[in-house]
Amino acid sequence: MNYNYRYRLEPTERQRETLDYHRDTCRQLYNHALYRFTQIPEDEGTVKQRVRKIRDELPNLKDWWDALTDVYSKVLQPTVMRIAKNINALGKLKSQGYNVGELRWRSPRGFRSFTYNQSGFELDKKSGQTVLSLSKLADIPIELHRPLPDDATVKEVTLKQEKTGEWFAIFGIEMDTDPPAKPPLEDIGTDEMVGIDVGILKYVHDTDGTAVESLDLSEERDRLEREQRTLSRKEYESNNWETQRRRVAECHLQIKRKRRDFLHKLSNYYTREYDLVAVEDLDVRGMLESPRNSRNTASAAWNTFTDMLETKCEREGTHSSVFS
Repeated sequence: MNYNYRYRLEPTERQRETLDYHRDTCRQLYNHALYRFTQIPEDEGTVKQRVRKIRDELPNLKDWWDALTDVYSKVLQPTVMRIAKNINALGKLKSQGYNVGELRWRSPRGFRSFTYNQSGFELDKKSGQTVLSLSKLADIPIELHRPLPDDATVKEVTLKQEKTGEWFAIFGIEMDTDPPAKPPLEDIGTDEMVGIDVGILKYVHDTDGTAVESLDLSEERDRLEREQRTLSRKEYESNNWETQRRRVAECHLQIKRKRRDFLHKLSNYYTREYDLVAVEDLDVRGMLESPRNSRNTASAAWNTFTDMLETKCEREGTHSSVFS
């Protein structure tokens, strides 16, 4: 099974500048590759085949684009292949009924990550601290708050900059062990099954009579609104505006982290306590389009909760189903 482990990086000021340089070089390459993709006729192959054709042009690009030689090759290749991944993601949204457009060029603020694929990265100990050694970049101190599993194979490392300016390393790992086998449905007793109904005031109400209150984020939202009002009074793109923009981003990130922590703990509880978990099927998209209570519906993040449940059920060997 594949998992992602996320760790905070603690780069120096000089390392931050280098990270930004590599990120922006990848952004420019992505925009160039997108431009080239639009020039290739559709009858010359599938989306992936046409993107691979652009990827194969990288050695020739390096002959006149000096900045590409500063970036590790296993970073440049995934940057180009992101186009195929993004187009496939748009196709899935379109198949679900969403109105989608075409891929656009990325601005400096709209491109926040780049990936080391297969090689070019290593965890090491230097001067008494753990560092992430990145080829052609730097040895960046990393806050390894939990160890990687011993039987895990690290397939890639993605470096991502949050809107707050913080940098994180996301390790994509592959586990050699298989998840536990799911018990036969006929052997599961009623006390080992649970049905979950989600809502606004009570986030979860299950068939065992357990009711879980929704997460109270009123203080965080009040602070966010205050910071947003302050931001609106700053001169756009001035130094003061940039400082305030980061404060707004910190508020958003704090709300996101608290919500995801709540959902992780709740989904962990159900997948570990029961052998079968059934969840109400909600038309979240339709509810968001409704003018009534759409803000609370979006804040509830029901789709995120059900996605977490499905992933954790697979990991824990628990059956999952959806009911209307």
